[in-house]
Amino acid sequence: MRTSRWTRAAARLVLLLVLTLTALLGPPPSAWTRTAAPAGGDQVTPRVARAWPVGARPRVLRGWEPPATVYGRGHRGVDLAAVSGTPVRAVAAGRISFSGRVAGRGVVSVALTGTGDPPLRTTYEPVRASVTGGTEVSAGEVIGTVEAAGSHCPAPCLHWGLLRADTYLDPLTLLPPWLLRGGPSRLLPVLGVLVPE
Repeated sequence: MRTSRWTRAAARLVLLLVLTLTALLGPPPSAWTRTAAPAGGDQVTPRVARAWPVGARPRVLRGWEPPATVYGRGHRGVDLAAVSGTPVRAVAAGRISFSGRVAGRGVVSVALTGTGDPPLRTTYEPVRASVTGGTEVSAGEVIGTVEAAGSHCPAPCLHWGLLRADTYLDPLTLLPPWLLRGGPSRLLPVLGVLVPE
């Protein structure tokens, strides 16, 4: 009788541990999501991001608005609230494919590791870069800081983009559900678990 109580208690504890780890870690990096691509078909995006580019859960000031055509109007990325000087982090591991100025704005682009051929590329602007082209970066590594000059937002922001070749995609699709959720994970009480004496 005593052995079966311990067995049940151990099984419940293992189940609790598995549920807790699943809630904290989210789906494996191999989880994929489908996103609509402008002017022609869906694109499959791996959920490889392991961090937001700025802050822990920044406010999205303007979302992704795919253009109807390649040169049509739209918003080819998302604008995240961030004050000047905020550290900008690589959302996933990769190699810096560009670090420099474009039309007076600091821009950093990262080709993401293991995302196919051609690889997915994330872009960040306006950024005062602390990395140079060809540098390998890991998820969460600081690649620069938000610049005051060059922002197209009414409030300070970071524009975060995602491309595969020349096709713009929604960068939020890189984030696993556990990064998109609003609040922290919470453990629920487990009722009926026997505690050893």
